[in-house]
Amino acid sequence: MAKSVVVVGGGTAGWMTASYLRAAFGDRVDVTLVESKNVSSIGVGEATFSTVRHFFDYLGLDEREWMPECQATYKLAIRFENWREKGKHFYHPFERLRVVDGFPLTDWWLHTKPGDRFDKDCFLIASLCDAKSSPRYLDGALFEQDFAEDGGDGRTFRTTLTEQSTQFPYAYHFDATLLAKYLTKYSTDRGVRHVLDDVLDVSLDERGWISHVVTKEHGELHGDLFVDCTGFRGMLLNQALSEPFQSYQDTLPNDSAVALRVPVDMAERGLRPCTTATAQDAGWIWTIPLFGRIGTGYVYASDYTTPEEAERTLREFVGPEAADLEANHIRMRIGRSERSWVNNCVAVGLSSGFVEPLESTGIFFIQNAIEQLVKHFPGAGDWSTLRHSYNRQVGHVMDGVREFLVLHYYAAARDDNQYWKDTKTRPLPDGLAERIEQWQAKLPDTESVFPYYHGFEPYSYTAMLLGLGGVPVQAPPTLALFDDSAATKELQLVRDQAEQLVSRLPSQYEYFAHLHGLPPEQRSTRVR
Repeated sequence: MAKSVVVVGGGTAGWMTASYLRAAFGDRVDVTLVESKNVSSIGVGEATFSTVRHFFDYLGLDEREWMPECQATYKLAIRFENWREKGKHFYHPFERLRVVDGFPLTDWWLHTKPGDRFDKDCFLIASLCDAKSSPRYLDGALFEQDFAEDGGDGRTFRTTLTEQSTQFPYAYHFDATLLAKYLTKYSTDRGVRHVLDDVLDVSLDERGWISHVVTKEHGELHGDLFVDCTGFRGMLLNQALSEPFQSYQDTLPNDSAVALRVPVDMAERGLRPCTTATAQDAGWIWTIPLFGRIGTGYVYASDYTTPEEAERTLREFVGPEAADLEANHIRMRIGRSERSWVNNCVAVGLSSGFVEPLESTGIFFIQNAIEQLVKHFPGAGDWSTLRHSYNRQVGHVMDGVREFLVLHYYAAARDDNQYWKDTKTRPLPDGLAERIEQWQAKLPDTESVFPYYHGFEPYSYTAMLLGLGGVPVQAPPTLALFDDSAATKELQLVRDQAEQLVSRLPSQYEYFAHLHGLPPEQRSTRVR
């Protein structure tokens, strides 16, 4: 049985790992985290999946307590701007589709075409995002929908990603550095040993397993299991254990980013409850609104532009607020280690794998890896079967996300320069071409999307196909034989419910100004 775990590397990945292991095992497993004072976190992963709530629930953390400490806000969707054509946007929301007479509402929308915005006609969340509404009322109650926040069954046990039976309507934006700081205190208060030191060497035994790591000031740190959270360096897994890296660059060429932290007056600007991805000439720019600043960055392919041009594009996009701000340039390693668990070393975070943050999957990958580590935690016998099962699941998750992201580019109608033209001619991951052909005749369902768990459901694929506009799709021909009155009524109900919610819910800024305890006169947005 592994009785001691050494986490090498801090940041979001390291402290999420340490805190989760402590929450899962208590003092039955010793956890040590060693991190350097001289290595800063990349910290661009400020947007998340809605499933991240399982992580905070598992740790017993109330969002009303941790969110103000991390300048966090709600994220109900991703807003895609200029992907179809310049001046057009659509939302990929955290909201499952309603079904009428056995067909998703998007099928009926294609059949009846009640408007030109599938997202506003078929989902409530698109209207909430356009209005910059909070998903919660000032008393903390969640907006009205078909969802019971506690599962509706009064359960007292904790849940994980793969047990999600419904779609929670929001995720979070947060300052990744502040979250790591918050989890540091959470972990050390519960007995995690925190070592601030540089790791100089990784020592292997005769089997090729990690015996210990050698630090500059604390000497040798021994453990039964080592977790590599050293980022793109992969100091343990890729360097010491020589595990090969499988690149995704042939299908996802964006390999660089430049980021800015932009202080802004949120009372003036308002807090849009979504991440925005704005297409550019060589990639896209993210905009993540926190309570007090904007996190923004340009993800680009270095084959199509230079770091200097990318930074200039980003500063022009942000405007005068970007003046004198220091830019953070990042070279990204896109792909995954062939195996994330080798011998007694498990890679979590960037050392395991990474794709561009287009769907906010970085922290999702971390959470999935930690949960699977707990579920596969080794005992006294042979670890090989557990390792194989773990590696298969983690590999499927990353490969599935890769396929979903490739669809974003292939299906985008935009083709106004060489970068966007090339997105239509690159090789596709195995199986995706066949699936796309199938979706042109019948929108995605559980039988036609990537067959293994990867965090995305068929409605996500449908939202992207309808929003991006570059792949022709059609309503099922059989709907011409149906009475569409029930579907027409449901489409009208979505519009009516959205209008009522927008009129009743506070703005996201008002909600968080209230949560932060600002005086009443400072809680309303000056421009909405």
